[in-house]
Amino acid sequence: MEEISINQLDPGFKFQVAKRLGGESIKACFACGACTGVCPVKGVNDDFDPRKIIHMVLLGMKDQILSSDVIWYCIQCRNCSFVCPQNVKFSEVMGVLRDMAIEANYVHPSFKEIVEKVDRFSLELRGEMLSEVLNKKAEAVEINLKELAKSSI
Repeated sequence: MEEISINQLDPGFKFQVAKRLGGESIKACFACGACTGVCPVKGVNDDFDPRKIIHMVLLGMKDQILSSDVIWYCIQCRNCSFVCPQNVKFSEVMGVLRDMAIEANYVHPSFKEIVEKVDRFSLELRGEMLSEVLNKKAEAVEINLKELAKSSI
């Protein structure tokens, strides 16, 4: 784990995030971890941890979080929002962090569009896969993901 010096922290970062539409709820987090427990991305990518991301924002780790690839992994499913006892809208906060990363030139502005296309595609693919499974729920179902992905492109 990398050591962070106190002079690398931006104590106003959480306020910058909270001032933006979608980031207002960030300061209400008390790190219960409910968001992490229901996150489907965390289930397949150990580097993605909503509680840790929020903690980094609250600590003021601005450069570390805005330069991190982890802010782009959120699939905007909003599961976290449904279980949060403090009504923190984590997926909306992720949108704010992505916008801030673009504005601070950590990524090219077109990158957000590409990620949004990937997100839409993954949701459409999930919908098609579920339809296939539901149409054949009485049978043993085997889905060829590669073939399904090719047919939806």
